[in-house]
Amino acid sequence: MPLETREISVIAKEDCGIVNITEMVSDEVENSKIRSGTVTVFCIGSTGAISTMEFEPNLSKDVGETLNELIPLNKDYHHHKTWGDFNGGSHLRSLLVGPSLTVPFVEKKLTLGTWQQIVYINFDRIEKVRKIVLQIIGEF
Repeated sequence: MPLETREISVIAKEDCGIVNITEMVSDEVENSKIRSGTVTVFCIGSTGAISTMEFEPNLSKDVGETLNELIPLNKDYHHHKTWGDFNGGSHLRSLLVGPSLTVPFVEKKLTLGTWQQIVYINFDRIEKVRKIVLQIIGEF
């Protein structure tokens, strides 16, 4: 089965900066030779995540506030003793949400719901430029 690997880059603010990458992923699928199949979206790094959500400002705030209740960044995590970078909570948030997502597409169109966008979330304590790998697999 044919496979294409592509890479995109995003910049996201610190502490739960959310970036809508739907159009970037869609463009890569449309520019591929593959007509129908799946695209796996994978975040390189252990303090970011990939998911879907309705990308709108108030839900983005809700995501940040909810994660702060579940995994506060100001807690003294054991990880801090390892590197002294004080981003243990960032790693835990990434672990909870996950680094990848697989989305089917048909005739080069992602099969997302009307209010469903693909997002990258930066959980680190600093703004990040992050590479995201796309693997597109399917039929010509």
